[in-house]
Amino acid sequence: MAIANGVDGLIGFIRRNDVWQQRMLDVLAEHIGPALEEFDLDFEDLSELLGETWPMTLWGCAFEDLLARTFDYGKANVVDLYLEQRGWAEGATDRKYLAGLRSAAPSLFEVSQIVPGKSMVVRDLLSVSDPVTVREKSATRSLKPWDRIAVRVVKQGDDYVISGALLQFSSEATELLLDGLRHTLELGPRQTLNLTEDQKRGCAPLFANAWLFAELPKVLAPELPTLTNNNGDPLEFHDLRFPFAAGVLQKDVKSRLARHPELLTDGQKAWSWVTPEPATYGGPKGALAMHTTKAGQTVLGYLELKGKALILSVNSAERAVTGRKMLMSALDGLVKAPLTSIQTAEKAMAEHQEIPSDEVPPDIARQITHETLNRHYRETLDKPVPALADKTPRQAVRGAAGRKKVIAWLKHIENASARQPGSPMAEYDFRWMWEELGLLDERV
Repeated sequence: MAIANGVDGLIGFIRRNDVWQQRMLDVLAEHIGPALEEFDLDFEDLSELLGETWPMTLWGCAFEDLLARTFDYGKANVVDLYLEQRGWAEGATDRKYLAGLRSAAPSLFEVSQIVPGKSMVVRDLLSVSDPVTVREKSATRSLKPWDRIAVRVVKQGDDYVISGALLQFSSEATELLLDGLRHTLELGPRQTLNLTEDQKRGCAPLFANAWLFAELPKVLAPELPTLTNNNGDPLEFHDLRFPFAAGVLQKDVKSRLARHPELLTDGQKAWSWVTPEPATYGGPKGALAMHTTKAGQTVLGYLELKGKALILSVNSAERAVTGRKMLMSALDGLVKAPLTSIQTAEKAMAEHQEIPSDEVPPDIARQITHETLNRHYRETLDKPVPALADKTPRQAVRGAAGRKKVIAWLKHIENASARQPGSPMAEYDFRWMWEELGLLDERV
């Protein structure tokens, strides 16, 4: 937590007062105690698990909560008391900041229009209010468009600033927070969240709790994300080698494959195995799905002639079974039963990391990546998307409910792309997709 704007003097004031120091510890226990108890941890363990800065940030969340609370039946507030006894030691600007921090409520904000080192626009996701521009230096250098942050926004003169304790929220933490708020405030699952400032202040510990319950499992029991293909089949790479029957030549196999309706030529000795039917995703929630298209059709696998054999490469056991049946029927009498080699996704990634690759000039890598993304997302606009109830983005955007889903989907893919530092994907401009779908005014 950054120490500024008179906050350091207030911290010292609390530490010298046994009553307020105990109240600070009690509030801190509300913010982090449930997670420490659940995972059998001590406060000192958080530095090793989460990094050195996070315990202080979590302490800062509790500290800012303490500043907004009153004790002794509403008669005692530590900011009021400090300004009354020590306000003369602070400048006018710092006194106004402390008073603003006292009245500010925490909330969950969505970030956009970031000007690194200067400002960003934040939209309150827990109440119906207009977005505001906040002056901010350090956070704007690391945040990406559509990130979600839990923080307090403080009015300072004609400007807005954010408080020192900022937690960046993942989708898991967001879901936990929203569920916690609905449960605490007894709100229905479909009821629009439009919380008052008093409600948000009263629920302040939930923000740190949700963040900890989302982040600690990742470091205590880290797991690779589930990898699937776009049908939801577990990702597993199968190479099926079909040996030629006696006397069969490559031209015989090529002639038969050329007549197959599901094979698109990729060269003199290579084909893509495709299907015009849209994939129906049936995999686990939150999995990372690989989806490749060619000529507007889903690619199921690749074929290549090598010497006296035909090689079929697919990315799941299910597709291996289907592909084997398809080729044994199409090439009846020309090939023998295949030999199969199998490699898991984890092993493939490990081997890829061990193999040095020739460095591609950054400009060329950026051009290739952006052209690939242009083609991919251009096709995606007319493809069913599981997150849009299997409607295409163009279809979904026509209705009010679908429009909201498309906006959330666009923010998700744009944020995921921006969060790949050093990659050409981080520089990809999604503006054209918003414009193409008539949603540019929503990209704020």
